[in-house]
Amino acid sequence: MSNSIRVAIIGSTGYGGVELIRFLQQHPRAEVVSVISASSSGTPISEGFPHLTDIMVRNLDGVNPEEIAAKAELVFTATPSGVSGKLVPQLLEAGLKVIDLSGDFRLKDRAAYEEWYQHEAPSQELLDEAVYGLSEIYGPDAHDVRLISNPGCYPTATLLGLIPALKAGWIDHRSIIVDAKSGISGAGRKASLGNHFAEVNENFKAYKINRHQHIPEIEQELARIAGEPVTVSFTTHLVPMTRGIMTTMYAGMNGQYTNEDFIQLYREYYNGHPFVRVRGAGTWPATKEVSGSNYCDIGFAADERTGRITVVSVIDNIVKGAAGQAIQNMNLMQGWEENLGLGLTPVYP
Repeated sequence: MSNSIRVAIIGSTGYGGVELIRFLQQHPRAEVVSVISASSSGTPISEGFPHLTDIMVRNLDGVNPEEIAAKAELVFTATPSGVSGKLVPQLLEAGLKVIDLSGDFRLKDRAAYEEWYQHEAPSQELLDEAVYGLSEIYGPDAHDVRLISNPGCYPTATLLGLIPALKAGWIDHRSIIVDAKSGISGAGRKASLGNHFAEVNENFKAYKINRHQHIPEIEQELARIAGEPVTVSFTTHLVPMTRGIMTTMYAGMNGQYTNEDFIQLYREYYNGHPFVRVRGAGTWPATKEVSGSNYCDIGFAADERTGRITVVSVIDNIVKGAAGQAIQNMNLMQGWEENLGLGLTPVYP
């Protein structure tokens, strides 16, 4: 176990990349030695992000695996899907460890990736090698590996909310419905008509109904827990706020369970994992209560009348749904404390 590590960030001009900078600037064992952008190399990073003035005094580097390897030991690839799949093999070949924040290495089935993402899939060898970095569930798998695939934002909130009950056999996996809502930052920084203020403000809309690319990721990991195929109904919505995800999940219960039963089950399951907070009976989390932090908050409502459980899970989509979990994975990869450099209190109000 090394005491420190030199890291580079590819995709530093996106929301996930700049959030990595915010957390890594105060990480006691990680030094950011290169911030990288294919489109803006040579310009100061503070030119695009003035809030980093006098905090990150560094010009953006270009994407050159050999040059990156001469400076860094580990690379975060915060790139669009379809880019990482081609870039990561070159980074690994240069001797770098990689934590990928795109969707390119999450799905083990190449055909499923190509169907849902509409890009050529990486090699099966690398897909098999990539560790799925859902930290609270597969944390030990991340130790001393060279490639971690950081989970998607919606899957993080959804899977953390469902896996303990599914693993205990308390819910019927054939009955799962997920109603998910995200802030506009989940769409990234690139301008598009759907992201314009006039389109988003005072508006609330569903999108990619039954076709969101995170569906096969959620089903893959639930099937891994259930030991058989799992199919979910999954609907995403865009909310006129900057940060946050709320997933409200519904499932039939395999028996009679109370709110207190679920609270006890989840608190025991996540015992020792500092970033999952389980709410008490009659209280449910809100997105603002985790904003700017790496927390996932979960609450429950067991309904004896319908025989269903409602699980509410909230995260900050840029932190626990991206950069924060990536740093959590770096900590696990290096054999450090899981919460190192991540102990920021949520920003409230």
